[in-house]
Formats: sequence, C-alpha cells, structure tokens
Amino acid sequence: MPLRHDAPDTVNGRPAGGSFWFTTGNPGPRRTPLRGRHRADVAVIGAGFTGLWTALALLESDPSLRVVVLEAAVVGHGASGRNGGFCASSLTHGLQNGLLHFPEEVDLLEAEGVRNLAELVSFVRSEGIDAELEETGTLDAAVAPHHVGELEAYAELADRHGVPVQLLSRDEMQAAVHSPTFLAGIRGGAERNVMVNPAKLAWGLAAAAERRGAHIHEGSRVTGLRRRAGAVDVVVDGGGVVTASQVLVGTSAYSAWMARLTTAFVPIYDYVLMTEPLTDAQRDAIGWEGREGLGDAGHQFHYSRWSADNRILWGGYDAIYHPGNAVVPAHDRRDATFETLARQFTETFPQLRGIRFSHAWGGAIDTTTRFTVSFGEALGGRVHYALGYTGLGVGSSRWAAGVLRDRVLRPDSELLRLRFTNSRPMPIPPEPVRTPAVEMMRRAVIAQDANEGRGGWFVRAMDAIGIGFDS
Repeated sequence: MPLRHDAPDTVNGRPAGGSFWFTTGNPGPRRTPLRGRHRADVAVIGAGFTGLWTALALLESDPSLRVVVLEAAVVGHGASGRNGGFCASSLTHGLQNGLLHFPEEVDLLEAEGVRNLAELVSFVRSEGIDAELEETGTLDAAVAPHHVGELEAYAELADRHGVPVQLLSRDEMQAAVHSPTFLAGIRGGAERNVMVNPAKLAWGLAAAAERRGAHIHEGSRVTGLRRRAGAVDVVVDGGGVVTASQVLVGTSAYSAWMARLTTAFVPIYDYVLMTEPLTDAQRDAIGWEGREGLGDAGHQFHYSRWSADNRILWGGYDAIYHPGNAVVPAHDRRDATFETLARQFTETFPQLRGIRFSHAWGGAIDTTTRFTVSFGEALGGRVHYALGYTGLGVGSSRWAAGVLRDRVLRPDSELLRLRFTNSRPMPIPPEPVRTPAVEMMRRAVIAQDANEGRGGWFVRAMDAIGIGFDS
C-alpha cells in the first residue's frame, strides 16, 4: 500500500514531526522565548495537555496568580499533538488495570473519570474551542477466536462495576464496521470516550489559558532547577530564569531532563498512519457510520478513527523503546513499523486496497509499571510532577492537572488522600538493565498473542508482581 514520506516536519515554521494534526488549523502567533529573569507564583513546565490544563486549573481557582508556562518547542509539540485523539474517561488505563492496582478505589476512580470527561466536553463547548469534538463512544473488536471469550468476560466485569457496555455478536460487529477480521465486539458509550483533534485542542487550551492571564513561552527548554530560599529557579536554555514559589512539571515522555524521574517512566514510541480522504464509495464499503473510536482486543492492539475530513487514522501494534530513554526527532519515523501497519490495514479493510497514506509519524508515550498517571514531588515539596499516562492522557491529563493544582492550593483535598495519587509505582531499573528488560517484555507479549492469549513464564512472573503490558 503506497506510503508517502514527504509529510511536513514543520508547519508554518513550527515543528510538526510529520503529524497530520499540525496541518489542520492555525496555532496562532508564535510565542516568544523566555529571556532574562522573571518571577512567578507558579512555573509550569510543558505546554502539552498536562501543563495547559494545570495553568487553567490554577487560574480558575485563583485569578490573581502569576503563572508562567515554559515549552521547549511549541504548544502541543510532544504527545499532545501526535496521539490518535481518543479522549477517554478512564484514569486507570482501563477497568481491569484499575482493579489490579487500586481495587478499593476503582469505582470511585471510574466515577471521577466520567465526571472529568463531562466537564472537559463542557469546557471545550463553552470556550468555543474548535477541537472537532465528536461524542462517538468506542468499538473494541475481537480479531482472534480467544478474544471473543475475553470480551464476554469483560462485559460481565463491567456490569458488576456499573460500566455500561454492549456485547456485539459477529453479525452485529460486522454490521457496524465491515471487516472480515472482526469476530465480535464491545460498544462503549460517549460518556466514556469522545474523539478530538488533539492539536486543535492544545491550541484552544493555550488560548483559553492566556485569556485568563497565563504567560506562555515557546522555544524555552528547561535545563535545570535550583533550590533557593522559599523558591525555585527554573533555568531555561539561552539564559532565561524564572524564580517561582512552586514548580509543576508536565513534560511526560520528555522528562529525562529531570534526572530523578528517569526511574519513574519509560518512553515507548507509538506509530501512526493517516490515509488520504475516503471517497463516498470507499466509506460505504466499510460502513462505520457511527464514527466510533475503534480498537482491537490484542495485547499488541491497533486503534483507528475517522478524521473530520473523512480520513482514517490507523496506529498502534508496535511499541518501541530506544536505548537510553532516547526521545529525539529521528525516532519519529520508523519505516519497518509503517510498512507493517500498512499491511495490517489492508488485512483489516481489504475493500480499501490501494488507498494512499498521506502522513506517517510517531511519538513517545510515557509509561510506568502501573500504566497510570503517577504523582510526586522534589526539592522539599516546591516541585510537583505528573507523568505515566501510557497513551490515555488526552482526557486524564485534565484530572491530573486538578491534582497538581490541589498540591499547591488545596492541600486538604480529598483527592490527595487517595492511594492512586499518593503512592508510587514500582521503579524501573536503569540502563544497562532497562533495554533488555523492556525487549524481553515486548517479545513475551508477542508470544502471548500468538499463543491464544496464554502468557509464558515471564508474563506470569510480571503479572504476579503487578506488572502487565499492552502495546
């Protein structure tokens, strides 16, 4: 299937990394880099979803605050502008993972996630943010015989925890989306997932934060933090310094600049293709009239969705770690993965054989041993961070921003008493152990999918200590 590799690395002079989303609108005027010395009540590091929602949460709670947001590249440059645009309610990377790690809190966390998503949708609507938001829900497909029983078991589990889903037979799934590979399915409602254009959402959040008084500086890479009496100096490449009473870090997979975080997460690269717009005949050939976010039930799973101009995004499957926690522009492209994804797309939708892919890109996802966002602090409680979304940060980053806000402004918040927010995941060993350990896990998961979902000794050992793995 034809692949183009001339998708832009820059759009209007801004880094794009080949992401289709950066070609879809106007991000507004370029924001100036930070130069000289400045003071702030709160410095927020990172102008992705975590940083922008945090700035908004702070200023809506206390409009008098001086909030400075520092971004190494441009608004939304990292994972926030490269993901598939699935905006899910889950805070725990799914109900099953939540039960594994937080069984006593999972029902509360499910309710918090639904509340958070409803408030996110309301905010986007009320602010007039053109995020191409569609309240579609999801479809998860069984693509191997053993997946059918797994989906049936999940439907029973979801019912016990008040999560509304609909189990679909093969014929019902085929009627929803015409693919010969789909053997059954699960339908989830729009109260638990909506679809967005993530770049447009990030641009809209930045503008909303600035309307409330936030100062956003692009091209302002933070190189270090220095403790001083009653404050922290945030040092920016090029000589700028912000002296802030509190610092909130939201750089996710790009957090290796802060040495103490390197054992807290692993940056895993995920890759995506985007087709050219489908014709009416091509759309009729595959159905999918509900425009749901689509995934499959494999451990190495795929995810797919419609764009506003009727392209199909197709991504997932491979999960690639580059030694040394490397997150660099050269890793945004991986031809072997792009070719694999293109072949698998044709197997899923043979009706679309010959369609062209106009964009192919990748980006780093921050994952922890619990696959959920985790929180922590440094420099005597002057610095707080959130990271570890494992691909589900579009929606949960807003909730995490509320936790970061509470750490600064509301220390008596009930959310801060949850084990979910005040415990830490198991640390990840440093190099040289990290690379072979991650690769061993990846190979074990590939073997598990090939063995009808039955894990070998390594997967069983990881499950026993509370570490699972999906691509």
